[in-house]
Amino acid sequence: MEARGAVDGTTTVRLTMDPPAADRLAATSDGEAAVAVEVRDLSKRFGDQPALSGVSFTATRGELLAVIGPNGAGKTTLLSILAGIRRADSGSISLPSAAVGWVPQQAALYRRLTVEENLRLFARLEGVSDPELAVESMLRQAGLTERRSDPVGELSGGSQQRVNIAIGLMSQPELMLLDEPSSGLDARQRRRLWEFVLGLSGAGTTVIFTTHDLGEAERYGDRLLVLADGERLFDGTSADLHDAVEDTGADAGDRVAEEQDFETAFVEFLGQRGH
Repeated sequence: MEARGAVDGTTTVRLTMDPPAADRLAATSDGEAAVAVEVRDLSKRFGDQPALSGVSFTATRGELLAVIGPNGAGKTTLLSILAGIRRADSGSISLPSAAVGWVPQQAALYRRLTVEENLRLFARLEGVSDPELAVESMLRQAGLTERRSDPVGELSGGSQQRVNIAIGLMSQPELMLLDEPSSGLDARQRRRLWEFVLGLSGAGTTVIFTTHDLGEAERYGDRLLVLADGERLFDGTSADLHDAVEDTGADAGDRVAEEQDFETAFVEFLGQRGH
């Protein structure tokens, strides 16, 4: 999918970056991670209902950013705007100059076609210069070479999701957006999926993903972005979120237990902020 660009209150500009944003994406001389995504004051409404209210954050090259929050927090809306599927009402976005990969929660696959046929079809739809080379690369990268001739409808949910992600990688994006990538998968399927995603991150692809699985967010997210009712409540590591939970007078033993339980800390954090 093609990258989309900055938006303001009246105009949506094609997502090519202006020179200042491009400069920020270059590696810094002191070795700090290069910024790959920069979002400032992003807002979106559906009628009278705010979906996003002035959300700002950055993500660096190769970072795994987990977007978490209650139902209706604005997580999917945020990713769909970054993917260019929706238009923001106001705010600005700077994205990589290369394409952005978008993988929705529901796999967009042709079940009667084989894995190889699905990949070849989407490679041609994406306008990939060498579809056959791209297909072979994606089969290898997704660990699906041995399943290339299997109809997609006969694959497990985990394997279908890997095909879905492989399609998102066809354009060799610098940014991959995953909406609930492990939803409905069993433990073994989730593990293999995340091995695949971690490999992408390790190779330099920035990955922004949403999840309702807090253990998954804590385990795989280099950083967490917490949304609630369209507002950004938190941006930092899981350890930072533990530290952000205010001391409500529980005894030391209870506090230690809470520090070991991210879900407890997260729910307490939301409650202390009126959510």
